[in-house]
Amino acid sequence: MPIFIIFTLLAALIGVPIVFALAFGPLLDFFLQGNDAMLKISLQRWFAGINQFPLLAVPLFILAGEIMNAGDITRRLVRLAQVLVGHLRGGLAHVNILSSILFAGLSGSAVADASALGSMLVPAMERDGYSRRFATAVTAASAVIGPIIPPSIIMIVYAYIMNVSVGALFAAGVVPGLLMGVSLMVMTAFLARKHDLPKQEKRADFKEVGKAVTQGFFPMLTPVIILGGILLGIVSPTEAAAIAVVYALGLSLFVRSLSLSELPDIFCRSAKSSAVILLMIGSAALLGWVLNMSGVPQSLAGTVLGLTDSTLLFLLAANLLLLVTGMFLDAGPAILILGPILGPTLLGLGLDPVHFAVIMCLNLTIGLATPPFGLILFTASAVSGVKVEQIVRSMLPFYFVHGVVLLLVTYVPAISLTLPRWLGFSVGQ
Repeated sequence: MPIFIIFTLLAALIGVPIVFALAFGPLLDFFLQGNDAMLKISLQRWFAGINQFPLLAVPLFILAGEIMNAGDITRRLVRLAQVLVGHLRGGLAHVNILSSILFAGLSGSAVADASALGSMLVPAMERDGYSRRFATAVTAASAVIGPIIPPSIIMIVYAYIMNVSVGALFAAGVVPGLLMGVSLMVMTAFLARKHDLPKQEKRADFKEVGKAVTQGFFPMLTPVIILGGILLGIVSPTEAAAIAVVYALGLSLFVRSLSLSELPDIFCRSAKSSAVILLMIGSAALLGWVLNMSGVPQSLAGTVLGLTDSTLLFLLAANLLLLVTGMFLDAGPAILILGPILGPTLLGLGLDPVHFAVIMCLNLTIGLATPPFGLILFTASAVSGVKVEQIVRSMLPFYFVHGVVLLLVTYVPAISLTLPRWLGFSVGQ
């Protein structure tokens, strides 16, 4: 194993922030070798890693999500979900999951989903007779939908690293995301009958439904505008992100759910989040460049292909690796590290890069909701005040759903590739 990989792993293990750990190994290796020329080139490579026009979509989508969160948009989506499914047994649990599906089209972030919806729905579910632990578990379990249904920040990162179409990835995430949401609602219906969970006594009348649909109509147009523009070839993903910001801002100001005085704080939060992600991309670009020069991905691909030529076995091993990685690392850094390593191997086995992107994003996002270090768990715990271990115990039935959906998406490529193929993208050929 090259020494720079050991340096990088040691830095991460002793608690060095991942953004610095990624660059630490290669830079320390060049320094110890006295290779000043490579040190200078490394800095150029680091900057070149983030000086890419497509990556401008990342801070813009983050800004759009922050504006939506600060405005009244989230509450309108929750109300729409409530009039649609609130009358079912376990109604507010269904509302929680459906709200995650609707909210995924706005934020593309699992943590934002758990934070925004958890702070609103966990207290509401507790008042309605649910245990706070179960309400928090539903919130954490459904938050994994956020990065799968487009727009998805981690899919933009994957598209950049692996040089695949953002539009194809966005299209490929729609059906798996909806499948995850529907499957979680099926499990919730089973638990609702088994444990006699509360239900809304009065079903929303036509007037209430009409009002909720009217209030939720324009927020729901956000993913339609983003996806429609990209998939029809009218705008690039970066331009679509800029349109999303303008639309979110205009909508929030029009309904007077956001004041101009709140914008500086929104811009600051967005800038901080964007800076962290882009710094990690730059560091990962440097690590990826050094990895390619060292031949590590090619050696790994050759080793794997020498052990087995079975795509099924490789996918099983890749799933286990990605799931475990997602338990310890955030999805973005994990994609930046593992994408360049696993990429040559999957191509050698004939896997479609778009299909593997969905597998990778789904694994890593599920890992965020899995102990010991799942960020969704800690976010949900902070919002609700429930201990992480209690959340995990209540999530066991939902972990089963996550696993089943993951296996279906992995071994039935049509779930991910049919929609992109219908839209004209060259996938699964």
